[in-house]
Amino acid sequence: MTLDNPDILELLERLDRESKALKEELLNICWFMRGSISYDEAMMLSSDDRELIAKIIKRNMETTKESGLPFF
Repeated sequence: MTLDNPDILELLERLDRESKALKEELLNICWFMRGSISYDEAMMLSSDDRELIAKIIKRNMETTKESGLPFF
């Protein structure tokens, strides 16, 4: 597979966006887990694990909003 310069630039920009999105997802998990998981540990999670944790976080946020209890 060969790419010309504009295609290479587009690929690199896409990979950069994906990398930043992954880092944001991992840092969100660390924050919501209140330090019970380190950034290094979060980096070792599989995509399935990250997806499950995100679902749990979302459910807990919804429960917090419905109950009216403070989140922090």
